[in-house]
Amino acid sequence: MAWKASSSQASVGGLGSGALSHVFIQYPPLRCNIPGSRGFYYDDGNKLLISPTSDQIFSWKTAPFSPLAAPITDSITEGPICSVRFSLDEKIIAVQRSNISIQFWHRETGETFTHRCKSESESILGFFWTDCPSCDIVIVKTSGLDLFAYDSASKSLILVETKKLAVSWYVYTHESRLILLASGMQCKTFHGFQLSSAGIIRLPKFEMVMAKPEANSKPVLASEDVYIVTVYGRIYCLQVDRVAMVLHSYRFYRDAIIQQGSLPIYSSKVAVSVVDNVLLVHQVDAKVVILYDIFADSRAPISAPLPVLLRGFQRSDISNSRPSTKESESSEASDSNDNEAIIYGADWTFLVPDLICDVANKLLWKIHLDLEAISASSSEVPSVLEFLQRRKLEANKAKQLCLAIMQTMILERRPITMVAKAMDVLVTSYSLSLKTGSYFKGIKTERTPSSVPNVSGPGQATDVFTSRTDGKSVQHEPATGVNSVSFSRPSTYSSSETEDNCIFEPSKISSNDTQFVGGKVDANAESSTTDNPLNASVSEQQESQLTSPAISPDEMYRSVFAPIEEEMTVEPSYLVAIILEFFRCANLERVKVHPSLYVLTIQLLARSEQYAELSLFIINKVIEPSKEVALQLLESGRQSLQIRKLGSDMLRQLSLNHDYVLLLVQDGYYLEALRYARKHKVTTIRPSLFLEAAFTSNDSQHLAAVLRFFSDFIPGFRSTSDFFTYYNVLNEMSSSVTA
Repeated sequence: MAWKASSSQASVGGLGSGALSHVFIQYPPLRCNIPGSRGFYYDDGNKLLISPTSDQIFSWKTAPFSPLAAPITDSITEGPICSVRFSLDEKIIAVQRSNISIQFWHRETGETFTHRCKSESESILGFFWTDCPSCDIVIVKTSGLDLFAYDSASKSLILVETKKLAVSWYVYTHESRLILLASGMQCKTFHGFQLSSAGIIRLPKFEMVMAKPEANSKPVLASEDVYIVTVYGRIYCLQVDRVAMVLHSYRFYRDAIIQQGSLPIYSSKVAVSVVDNVLLVHQVDAKVVILYDIFADSRAPISAPLPVLLRGFQRSDISNSRPSTKESESSEASDSNDNEAIIYGADWTFLVPDLICDVANKLLWKIHLDLEAISASSSEVPSVLEFLQRRKLEANKAKQLCLAIMQTMILERRPITMVAKAMDVLVTSYSLSLKTGSYFKGIKTERTPSSVPNVSGPGQATDVFTSRTDGKSVQHEPATGVNSVSFSRPSTYSSSETEDNCIFEPSKISSNDTQFVGGKVDANAESSTTDNPLNASVSEQQESQLTSPAISPDEMYRSVFAPIEEEMTVEPSYLVAIILEFFRCANLERVKVHPSLYVLTIQLLARSEQYAELSLFIINKVIEPSKEVALQLLESGRQSLQIRKLGSDMLRQLSLNHDYVLLLVQDGYYLEALRYARKHKVTTIRPSLFLEAAFTSNDSQHLAAVLRFFSDFIPGFRSTSDFFTYYNVLNEMSSSVTA
């Protein structure tokens, strides 16, 4: 895309308005200032930010994010704390006390027990809870994995299985249910397991790519350089290569791990976020972020490198909300306020996918995309529309931006071919949303655990902060988690609806990709491995995806075509040409066009007196027959008998007998209308309508014929007021003729 820097429209309080940015954090943050805090831990299984003290644990729910969220407090016994995680049902708190012991608390009863390593030669690197059917908790040790089931009766852990492996450190996210175990002298050899509600999948061993430095040394891969992320429902691993200054991307399949390219990095320290399936690579040293939409078949960023914007901040916020009678207190509040305005602080920890923990100031921020600024930063309208149609967290905003873009293109009289490409994007996206069922608003699809062994079960999906341990500390380290890069897709649209259902059309491996089968390289192998992708759980993604940015033909009419026609700002011939392109796009995707758009087309053609073209559109069914179309043809046919006849013929062809009979009566053909009504058994017309028409003709024979018709075919008509009224009128007409 031809992206350029754009100005965010939001006011930024004390930082000024119109700052250049495509990404922002919204003030105020979630403040987690607890006296005596021993640091912060992120439980991605339950989306909890945890801050322990010597004898208490404070936890904040981070989803849905609220800066006013109050902490939940649990009491524990005093002691060292290396890590804290709640069970997935949040009934048990597990606290790692050392590299050989984990203590468990039952939150309701207060009962506790401790699990210890049996061998002194091994140490605990960390642990996590799982929804795997065979186990409840996995303890990661330097000697491998221990899978335990929790026995509520005996208040103890029961060993289910042990997987013996040499482990230097590990990376795990609950959203992917995937754990990667690093080993080897350079820590670049990995074993992987996916533990989901569908069971346990063991991935083939693989090695990550590391460039060799000029000096005769072998760099060691660190845990903070590897990240597991989920984008469009697919699981990727991103690895920072500090020598080559790139992010390598790997896609996981059941029987292969495929390297999918690399992204350049421009800072010695990078971090990664994922917001609405958009990859954000933070160049921390430069204090800017680069955005990538890795669904598109391009490694080019979708934005220029720009800083993160702080919205809603004003320097008087805290000082006004905390009145003080002492100058020192006022100064203290001002300093605190200034600290909250720091962007890319030294103690910022990025929690994948979209949170930032400011450890020094004890704040939690949520990252947002500025869709308006992003859409304004490119001159390639079809690419912008494709990007907006893949957005789901702010589906309504994305939809309104798409409609505004389309309206602007038409008002600016852009070339018809360009407008046609843009409409093709929207119609194709709408067609896809209909097929996947994502268009229907307010419908939240419930997910059931998958029984397919190569797809992780939905279970309890959560944010993706990458847990890393190397035997030292489990506290947060500056995150750099990222996503995959480029790959070929048969469609340019996110079929994110499709991907959310774990239904994928896997991309074929490019010539640069090598397929791994059974641990060996097979460059000519069929794409069998890509038929078994490892997919992330979808329940979390569904929580906020109750609407779709897809635009229906009705919305196109109401929000684009009708307003333009009402303002009379575009020549009718140009607008007709644009509408015809929309008909073409809809026909290709077999999308039904709203009748109002056909009516508008007839009005525009009639206004320009293009009756010959209008006739051809009707005859060739470019304009689909409907009652609305037929009535508009009759209305527009006041100046053209041919068009009016097309309208009357359409009423008859559509078997709209009631309307056709009314038309005949209005045109004075009431006797023909009677014959048609009798033949087609039309009983919904009021007799008074025919009688009034016959009386108006001042022909007593016609009036007598109409009276006879209704007397013969409508039981009880002779006793109605209509009969007596017009019978008397007929007698008067006959008397006057005789006289």
